[in-house]
Amino acid sequence: MRGVDIFQEALFTTIQLESFVPKDHPLRPIKAMLDEAMKELNWLFSSIYAETGRESIPPERLIRAQLLQVLYSIRSERQLVEQINYNLLYRWFVGLTIDDTVWNHSVFSINRDRLLEHNVVGELFEEVVALARKRDLLSDEHFSVDGTLIQAWAPQKSYRRKDDDQPPSGGGRNREANFHGEKRSNATHESKTDGDARMARKGPGKEARLSYMGHTVMENRHGLIVKAAASEATGTAERDIALDLLTTLPGRKKRTVGADKNYDTADFVKRCRGLKVTPHVARNDNRPGGSAIDGRTSRHDGYHVSQRNRKRVEEPFGWGKTVGLIRQVKCRGLEKVNSVFMMTMIGWNLTRMRTLQA
Repeated sequence: MRGVDIFQEALFTTIQLESFVPKDHPLRPIKAMLDEAMKELNWLFSSIYAETGRESIPPERLIRAQLLQVLYSIRSERQLVEQINYNLLYRWFVGLTIDDTVWNHSVFSINRDRLLEHNVVGELFEEVVALARKRDLLSDEHFSVDGTLIQAWAPQKSYRRKDDDQPPSGGGRNREANFHGEKRSNATHESKTDGDARMARKGPGKEARLSYMGHTVMENRHGLIVKAAASEATGTAERDIALDLLTTLPGRKKRTVGADKNYDTADFVKRCRGLKVTPHVARNDNRPGGSAIDGRTSRHDGYHVSQRNRKRVEEPFGWGKTVGLIRQVKCRGLEKVNSVFMMTMIGWNLTRMRTLQA
């Protein structure tokens, strides 16, 4: 007998949202680990909200929603809220019931400043790393460092002389700008829409773009990120920030750090040794004066092991630019870019930890 195509919802339902999510869904272990890390931040959440007044949206839900945006490549917060509204999987992950009303997208803008002021994303990153350490997934002796360019959310036409406060001439919304024959540099020019962005290029012959830089320290055992930060895109930022991050590593054991040829400078090698970190840097014998790494370091088997493993430090960057949100950030200002970068690295760590424990 043919069924009748009539859509009629029941007045009441007893189906729980939990039943729509398969028991083996890959988001389940990620949610469990994220919730475990956020429990350690309960003191921080309590300190940044007033004890009286109207209840706000729980910060845990906002953080879960931001992680969803990273994991599912959702391009904007407006689209994120729209998808949470009708996607039962997203509702379950965030912590909403079927009947709960989804907040407006402007809530992210209102609460972002509060989370930035108290470095909530940075603290959450540290708790995720601590969770990996608790589960014996981290090496505390062998690391790798690297940096990557992050395209800024600023047009090339906004890059003008610092003393030029006039918009480009011409009519229309997308006005004409002619840069031919003009020498432009970060010393004399700046972006009028994002003052923290800097003009940078990936290498010789590549086009220059307004960018930031993302930096990571990876432990070599399982490829997890133990330190991360974003910075302005300067010529020495990779080495300077790498040294700053290595300084903050816990413990006092002797360590090794693998890196590519860009780190083969006398200053970086000297400062690493001052931190009791053996620099396993790729030799750049073509640089003036030769490599800062001599045979006393490069002859050992450990050096070659570090050089093999350090290439994995590129994987989080590739994941972050294809799945995550760091190919081109949709926010302006170093503080906000750093928050997006850290959240992307949190997503990488949780995804990697899920795979390691499967």
